[in-house]
Amino acid sequence: MKITIIGVICSNPKSFAVTLLCDPMDASKDIGLLLTVNFSEKSITRNAQIAGKWGREEKNIPYFPFTAGDTFKMELFCEHQQIRVLLDGRQLCYFTHRVQPLHLVTALQISGDIRLTKVA
Repeated sequence: MKITIIGVICSNPKSFAVTLLCDPMDASKDIGLLLTVNFSEKSITRNAQIAGKWGREEKNIPYFPFTAGDTFKMELFCEHQQIRVLLDGRQLCYFTHRVQPLHLVTALQISGDIRLTKVA
């Protein structure tokens, strides 16, 4: 499975988030992935919430690829053991699945300082 997100970064961005939820109507339910892009820290944080508790944050990235005003194409590839994140066709990071079974993750939420042009 693949999710493609195409958008434009706002001119004075603080952050944006991509969230894979188990229940879009109840944010207290498990979260398969919370990917947060923070412009002031130049970080991309990944985490998951299971049974109301957040796990260990992952922040390692090879580069910070986002620039205010630029367009981007983010692809989330759901593989057997992990989610692989590509940005503009380049490998950005991985996130090992913590929510099991995977079919419990049913919704996508995108928020923050971006303007979406396509989600597929």
